[in-house]
Amino acid sequence: MKKRILVTGGAGFIGSHLCERLLKEGNEVICMDNYFTGCKDNVIHLMDNPYFELIRHDVTHPYFVEVDQIYNLACPASPVHYQYNSIKTIKTSVMGAINMLGLAKRINARILQASTSEVYGDPLVHPQQEDYWGNVNPIGIRSCYDEGKRCAESLFVNYHEQNGVDIRIIRIFNTYGPRMNPNDGRVVSNFIVQALKGKDITIFGDGKQTRSFQYVDDLVEGMIRMMNTDNFIGPVNIGNPNEFTMLELAQAVIDLTNSNSKVTYMPLPADDPLQRQPDITLAKEKLNNWEPNVQLKEGLTHTINYFDELLKREEA
Repeated sequence: MKKRILVTGGAGFIGSHLCERLLKEGNEVICMDNYFTGCKDNVIHLMDNPYFELIRHDVTHPYFVEVDQIYNLACPASPVHYQYNSIKTIKTSVMGAINMLGLAKRINARILQASTSEVYGDPLVHPQQEDYWGNVNPIGIRSCYDEGKRCAESLFVNYHEQNGVDIRIIRIFNTYGPRMNPNDGRVVSNFIVQALKGKDITIFGDGKQTRSFQYVDDLVEGMIRMMNTDNFIGPVNIGNPNEFTMLELAQAVIDLTNSNSKVTYMPLPADDPLQRQPDITLAKEKLNNWEPNVQLKEGLTHTINYFDELLKREEA
C-alpha cells in the first residue's frame, strides 16, 4: 500500500539514500531540507519521479502536511558542520523534534527519530547497549550535538507517554557511503579524499582509537524495518559491530586506492571517544534478524569509486 512519507534532512547523505529506497518501494516521498549540509545534487536523479517532492524548509519552523510517516533526520552530523553554529545545531535537534512531533500528533502519523551513538559520549562500557546512559560532557565542544540528540530522545518519549504519539527511536553508529560530503571532516571521507589526492592521511591521536563503520544501505534497511515494526519504540542501535582502529582504516583506504599517501599524526580533539561499537542484539531480536550485510572492504570500494568520480568532475 502506497504511503505518503516525509523525510526531514532528505537531501543529505543518509536522507537521499532513504528517499531513493522509499520511492523504489512505491511510496510518495516529500523531501524537506534547508541545504545547510544537504545538497540538491544528492536527489536530482529523483526529480523526474512524479511521486517525489522537494521542499526547501528549515525544520526549526513549523511545517504542515498530511503524511502517514515521518523520518526526522534533519541535523548536521559531522563535527565540522555541527560545531560551525552550535546554537543552530541544538535548535535543529530540539525545535525540530518539537515541530515534527507536533505534526505527528496532529495528523496521527508514525515518526522515527534518527538519533546517534553520540548519546553514549565517550563510553565507559563496551560494546554499547541501549540501556547504557552514556558518558557525555554537557558543556564540551561536541555537546551541541550530543545533548541536542539526547534531548530529542527525551522529547520523543515524553510525547509518546503524554500524548500517545506513535514514535520510533534509532541510534545510528558511524555510517559511510556514496554522497558523503567530501569536506565534512568525517574519518572515512577524510581518508579517501586524502588518499585519492596523494596527500598525507591525518590521524588524530595515536590511531588506536576504534570505530565501527556501517555502509549506508544497511542503515537504510534498518531504518525502514524499525519504522514498520509494531509494538517496539526503541531506542535501538543500528550499526556494524565490526570494530577497526583508525590505523587499520587508513591502511585499508591506502591499499584500495593504491595510494602513496603516508600517515601523519595530529593531536586528539577534546571529548573524542576512544571506543565506539554497537551491541546489535536488540536490533536482531526486534527487527526480523536485521544485521549489516556490507563489510568494510566492499563498502569502501563503492565509496572510493564515488569520490574518485566526484574529484574528476571537479577537476574537469
